[in-house]
Amino acid sequence: MSEDQREESLRASSESSATEEDDDDIESPFDHPAFLPVILWGLSIWFGYDGWFNDDPDMQEHISFNRWGFGALVIAGIYFTIQAVREIREERERGDV
Repeated sequence: MSEDQREESLRASSESSATEEDDDDIESPFDHPAFLPVILWGLSIWFGYDGWFNDDPDMQEHISFNRWGFGALVIAGIYFTIQAVREIREERERGDV
């Protein structure tokens, strides 16, 4: 293997490893700790409205489903909100944010 080929292969491997490191650093909104709690609270509002405030006669047969779903989503929303707040505080303490 000549010197030029060796340099090209080293350069190519360093570029590919740099690209892999850059891919790991990219974050999306789905990675934020508050993403799941926001979705759960939104769904709980929807289920709560359908369970207690919606007067549509076609929805009367689904009232118990919406009320139970509302309760389950509120409990999950509380739990995951607490977890998200803890995670955000830990990131701030570490200086990641």
